[in-house]
Amino acid sequence: MRQLILMRHAQAQGSSPTGGDRERALSPAGRAEAISIGQALRARGVTPDLAVVSAARRTRETWAGVAEGLGIDAGPEWLEIEAALYNATAMTLRRHVEGAEDRCDTLVLIAHNPGVHQLAFELLSEGGASEQILDRVRIGFAPATAAVFQVDAAGRCSYDGILTPDGTGRP
Repeated sequence: MRQLILMRHAQAQGSSPTGGDRERALSPAGRAEAISIGQALRARGVTPDLAVVSAARRTRETWAGVAEGLGIDAGPEWLEIEAALYNATAMTLRRHVEGAEDRCDTLVLIAHNPGVHQLAFELLSEGGASEQILDRVRIGFAPATAAVFQVDAAGRCSYDGILTPDGTGRP
């Protein structure tokens, strides 16, 4: 793996009439956020060749929006839906990232807070990100925020950007 994108799902509706929290859909604003992140990735020349996504509806819909923004098919050859990513810890998310290292060049992992936020912060800390970057991420990881990392041959991640739907890079 050469690149890693850790992303929190986009803004979801407050509730689901059926299915509980796992079946919460994206709000119209969330759909636009996901497409925006896909467009930002495309503008950077980043195209995932594997998406590992929580089984929750809002994360699956986030991937569909990101793929649309990228101009790629969100189909099954790109996608692994993982029930274990629903509200997963940073350690669980890290294991899924490590499990994909030899299967792709660019991985996007879409899941939930607090796990995504915690893992992004850990990888930034381990990779020697500046205090300014750490402070930006320390305060939070809003919906549709994506942390982009370059990954070296030893599997170490280094900061390559924070993408947000508003373009500020402030999660």
